[in-house]
Amino acid sequence: MSDGSGMEPLFTYGTLQLPDVQLDTFGHRVDGDDDALAGYRLEWTDIADERVAQLSGLDRHPILRRTDDPRDRVFGRVLHLTPEELDAADEYEVSLYRRASVVLASGVRAWVYVA
Repeated sequence: MSDGSGMEPLFTYGTLQLPDVQLDTFGHRVDGDDDALAGYRLEWTDIADERVAQLSGLDRHPILRRTDDPRDRVFGRVLHLTPEELDAADEYEVSLYRRASVVLASGVRAWVYVA
C-alpha cells in the first residue's frame, strides 16, 4: 500500500510513537503527521513479551477495537516507513495485533495494528 513514494504509511497510536521504541525498531526516529481513525476505540491489553514491555516501559499496551461508531475516534500519527521498516514494526508488535488497511480522517489510506 505504498503512498506513491515507495513509503508505507503506518498509523500509530501507542508505543511506536515513543523515541526509544523507534530507535530500537527502526534504527532512527521517524517523524509523522497527526491524524485520527474513526470507528475505533482504544482498549488496553497485557503484554507478556518481556522485550517489548522492557523497551516501552509498559506491561500494558493500547490496542484498537473496531466499533463502527463514527463518534469513536483514536488520535495518533502517520509514520512513513520503508518496506523494511514496516517489516520491523510487524516484528515489534506481539501476536495480539494484526496489521489492517484503514482510511484515516485525513483521507489517507494507511496500515494500522488492531486487535
